Amino acid sequence: MHPPLPTPYQDLAERVFTVADADGFNALALALFRLHAAHNPVYRGFLKGLGTNVEAVELVADIPCLPIGLFRNHRVLLDGLEPALTFTSSGTTGAVTSSHHVPWPSLYERSFLHSFEAEYGPVTEWRILALLPAYLERSGSSLVYMAEQLIARSGDPLSGTYLYQYDRLASVLKQSEAEGKKTLLLGVTFALLDLAEQHPMALRHTTIMETGGMKGRRPELVRDELHAILKRSFGVLAIHSEYGMTELLSQAWSTGEGMYRCPPWMRVLVRDPNDPFERLGTGRTGGVDVIDLANVTSCPFIATQDLGRVAADGSFEVLGRFDFSDLRGCNLLVVE
Repeated sequence: MHPPLPTPYQDLAERVFTVADADGFNALALALFRLHAAHNPVYRGFLKGLGTNVEAVELVADIPCLPIGLFRNHRVLLDGLEPALTFTSSGTTGAVTSSHHVPWPSLYERSFLHSFEAEYGPVTEWRILALLPAYLERSGSSLVYMAEQLIARSGDPLSGTYLYQYDRLASVLKQSEAEGKKTLLLGVTFALLDLAEQHPMALRHTTIMETGGMKGRRPELVRDELHAILKRSFGVLAIHSEYGMTELLSQAWSTGEGMYRCPPWMRVLVRDPNDPFERLGTGRTGGVDVIDLANVTSCPFIATQDLGRVAADGSFEVLGRFDFSDLRGCNLLVVE
């Protein structure tokens, strides 16, 4: 058991998973905005640098999003809290990685479990095989944490994580197919391609979900090319995807064609690449801003380095990343 969240954080945290419509989302987003403007030193300093009049912000679209790069060299956390877990991003040797301090892991667990089951049904119906080399070889991966929790909650004795044991994994997949067992193969991109080359097979009871990540192991592929290779090698109609990152506590899920759907407490907006405070409408390509209400204790408003666009129904696709590493706006932080 994790300790309860202190008031006033507790009341807001409990509202996250009750959000059911736009009105509920907007009300909680604005409440969290005012909380972080007052009690999050990094976000408060960012707003001060922008000259934001907090009381004048009445629309969610007008909430400034914190550049994600600030997680690399600042402790982004509400006043008075200490982390129980710290998730870190992967990076090349010597590179500064992001750190996401999480006081209550139960918030993360509730977030990914609720959103996964809303999209895929009860986790207990699944055999979950997580092919996560590179991530399993380091500590602090939020993806590994999620995978291990889902594996444990599945209750299936053959659910588990895999490094480079492609032969063993292929054997379990064949057993799952023979049993007709509903199976999720969650894997990083380069490892799924390795498996496809070494053990192509027809999978009728297995959902393949890629999480991205070449990690310098293979030449980068565009999504359509990657998915075509995997569909051909495994005889499946669609490749599913998970969109998440170290700095978030929520995931969006794609059941094919690269279109992601957010849970009710998460929303994606798109900003003008040349003006990070200008919002773009549906169908236009720009920088991806994520509002993740489950990020109660760090920052719910994140300006990522991804390029994407949002469809009229609120789903979104990711088209690439910015060429430059630091978003304009990082230098606006006023350190108090």
